[in-house]
Amino acid sequence: MLEQLDDVDHRLSTLSEAVIDSIEHIERLFEKVTPAEITDAVKLRATDRAMTKRAPFHRNKNSMGDALLIELFMEAVASRAKGEHFIFVTHNTQDFSSPSDLRQPHSDFTEIFAPEYTSYSTNLAEVLKGLAPDLLEEIKFELEFVMVSRSLNEIVAWENRLERQVWYNRHMVRREAIEDGRIRLIPREEFDSKNYDPTTIVDDIWEGALKAAAEVEAELEGDVGPWDDFEWGMVNGKLSALRWVLGDDWDMLDT
Repeated sequence: MLEQLDDVDHRLSTLSEAVIDSIEHIERLFEKVTPAEITDAVKLRATDRAMTKRAPFHRNKNSMGDALLIELFMEAVASRAKGEHFIFVTHNTQDFSSPSDLRQPHSDFTEIFAPEYTSYSTNLAEVLKGLAPDLLEEIKFELEFVMVSRSLNEIVAWENRLERQVWYNRHMVRREAIEDGRIRLIPREEFDSKNYDPTTIVDDIWEGALKAAAEVEAELEGDVGPWDDFEWGMVNGKLSALRWVLGDDWDMLDT
């Protein structure tokens, strides 16, 4: 239960950061657009819709914002250049679509979408596909791909595995030094804790290390090398990165 709660806590912090990133992305998009000017004529036409109960005021609620949107669209269409086509795209089918067919505009907007140079749609993806199919394919992966964060349990498990691999590598380096005489084994009674000699290892401690190495080999099913310097560098780098994610300092590689 504690592991599951830790994982939930980890995911909550990750999700909150993703929300902040999305909001910042939306704000950057807003900074690049040119605001549409709401003229007095637009306001008057929107007010007239309210007084006559025409869509989007057909639902007995304050829909002034939606009315201003559709009137701004009309304003843009009125000043169109030759050859331009305008498309009104909305997900708000309750206020703008026909009750009998949500894919079509409300009958109160007939005069707006009657001309051949205007269109109504409730599907932005379909509109983009019709306008620039090649471009849509290029950005489709970016729009649809969602990176799912790893669970805390999964991160800890891999941190554990990498730590064992790093420890095993250091053990094998020391084993080689013992075999070629650079480090010698000594009985425990010769060990002097006050004058530590890095060129010696107590024999019973080394026996424990050999046993631990055999356990690591079995646990990792032989996934302990031998690897070249680059591959060992990757292992160390992964361990450092996962420990940083878990709250440790960079380059923390103690085993």
